[in-house]
Amino acid sequence: MKTASTIKEVRALVKEWKKEGFTIGLVPTMGFLHEGHASLIKRAHEECDRVVVSDFVNPTQFGPNEDLEAYPRDFDRDCRLCKENGADLVFHPSPDEMYHDQHTYMNIDTLSETLCGVTRPIHFRGVCTVVSKLFNIVTPDKAYFGEKDAQQLAIIRKMVIDMNFDIEIIGCPIVREADGLAKSSRNTYLTPEERKAALCLSQAVSKGKSTICKNCSSSSVINEMKSIIDAEPLAKIDYVSVVDANNMQPVEKVSNDVLVAMAVYIGKTRLIDNFSFHVEK
Repeated sequence: MKTASTIKEVRALVKEWKKEGFTIGLVPTMGFLHEGHASLIKRAHEECDRVVVSDFVNPTQFGPNEDLEAYPRDFDRDCRLCKENGADLVFHPSPDEMYHDQHTYMNIDTLSETLCGVTRPIHFRGVCTVVSKLFNIVTPDKAYFGEKDAQQLAIIRKMVIDMNFDIEIIGCPIVREADGLAKSSRNTYLTPEERKAALCLSQAVSKGKSTICKNCSSSSVINEMKSIIDAEPLAKIDYVSVVDANNMQPVEKVSNDVLVAMAVYIGKTRLIDNFSFHVEK
């Protein structure tokens, strides 16, 4: 496995691979990798001849009062996980390498205005900008994203269509701890007491799955889920919402495919979780 810190290095290696007829898979990450990232890398390794993992804490998706400086980093550990799971190249650029004197950014309307976009208004502009840059640098055939970040996945799918990227976007299932907590780099922020309290998210997901049905009201699902979270003293709800799976807009009734998503603060740590519900026609 190779590592690269410059765009020039990545482009040169990918060019050689493409000359040999290899297909390229990309797994964009912000580092501090865990089993959820490992599942994306494994999937890419199974489906592509060569796998590139980007390991970059992207500053443009953090707001002024968010945890950019505190975000966990361990590049040596990340490299070991990448190598163990079949990556061929880890791209680990500096912020200056990615954004030197940049004045151009990628915006997406509608899909970015709900859920996490309400309290993190610049977040998805940063996500779309860095992902589009990675697509142009790596020119992959397929790119792999986790379904835990479901709004992000929907936005990237739409961006690929709108901007005519010739890339297949692959969504991969949420990976959970044995007790149900969704894997996240931010789980490391939690104290033992908070870690136990954080189980209210996955418990709310289970409650939502058992409550939701075709043509039910969204409020009935939301209220059942909120009752689980509200019972946890360390939890503070940012949102619990039922939105159309395609445009991320709230719906009053579950008549089409929906995403049921939440963001919850456990102490000072903001965690997300979700599930999708498919309506049989």
